Amino acid sequence: MEPLRTLVIVDSANVVGSVPDQWWRDRRGAAERLRDSLVPYAAGGLPGHAGPVEIVLVVEGAARGIASVPGVRVEAAPGSGDDLITDLAAAAQGVRPCLVVTADRGLRQRAEAHGARCTGPRTVRPLPPSRGA
Repeated sequence: MEPLRTLVIVDSANVVGSVPDQWWRDRRGAAERLRDSLVPYAAGGLPGHAGPVEIVLVVEGAARGIASVPGVRVEAAPGSGDDLITDLAAAAQGVRPCLVVTADRGLRQRAEAHGARCTGPRTVRPLPPSRGA
């Protein structure tokens, strides 16, 4: 029997907001670009989590309604994205490994209470090079 793939839950609002690239002008477009950038991780995995992994991108607000793509399932939060992420982590507890991608300290505590590991946005979205470099 093949082991269950690690569930990687990405906090879209937090990851998109981690890079000051004027994402606020087009929140939906920023979430779609993030979704598309996550596709290679589905097969290749993330540091400490060999691929393939199952990626769930949790969106809220103006980003609701973007479609899933092969390798990345998009889940629109009916209310708080943090609540949906916590629910997904809770559902994975004791079933399979779970990694939550966020810098939100409160969300990290909630997810870790359900056995999830957490990592920051740089894991999936490197910062752009500094302008002075």
